[in-house]
Amino acid sequence: FAGYISQALKNYTDHACDGEYVSLRCPHRTTISIQSSFYGRIVPSHQMCPSRYPHSYATLIKEDVACSVGTSLQKMLDECQDRRSCQFLVNSRLFGTDPCPGTGKYLIVWYKCRPNEYKSKVACEDDKLRLSCKKNMVIAIYSAIFGKTQGGNLECPYQTLGMPMIECQSATALQLMIKRCHGKRSCSIYASTYEFGDPCYPGIRKHLNVIYTCDNTPFLLPVDETQLPALNSSMEPVGVSTEMALLSNILAAYAFIT
Repeated sequence: FAGYISQALKNYTDHACDGEYVSLRCPHRTTISIQSSFYGRIVPSHQMCPSRYPHSYATLIKEDVACSVGTSLQKMLDECQDRRSCQFLVNSRLFGTDPCPGTGKYLIVWYKCRPNEYKSKVACEDDKLRLSCKKNMVIAIYSAIFGKTQGGNLECPYQTLGMPMIECQSATALQLMIKRCHGKRSCSIYASTYEFGDPCYPGIRKHLNVIYTCDNTPFLLPVDETQLPALNSSMEPVGVSTEMALLSNILAAYAFIT
């Protein structure tokens, strides 16, 4: 990609087995923003992070493939959030009590690289949101939310008519904003259910909140937010293997069930 923003807007993923180092790093002028984290084991060791014990010993221990630690996300936030890079050795002691002694575990981290300088714009439901950059600059969308957030929004006060303050957000807002505005000098879109669908109960007033930055790269390539690229030893994004794609699907299902 041309320009650091193209790299920054990607979703990254990295993983490490017990006894290995995990290392996260973001490009210049960006910092780490942890999106999700998993520590434990939900696939057999022959698929990921083989056991370090001799085969004869390993057969005596029944491997736990329903093992996870609830503190992994908070630990990653403590270690890496808002830093340019971070590195540490993965082991169960980092995460508190070992949920499955005798079973080799692994850490998987999903993160993005947040620009140090960015802009935020809000449009209330049915209003038009306009984004623009100066001459020779183009829009790079970092995040987009359409719906209602827990804390509300001062610019768009909610009229819930006695309904509970439950957070609701569109699952396609980011993809739509990238498709409509990414790489352009200016763009506009209505903050409406016609564009984004309605993620909330009827009668709940919503808003659109977009965080973006302006980049002087003239040939900014579109961002594919449907992919979660893995990292090789040089920390550059590479294609996700079939095993990692399968693991990502398993983890997503596990998180949903939990």
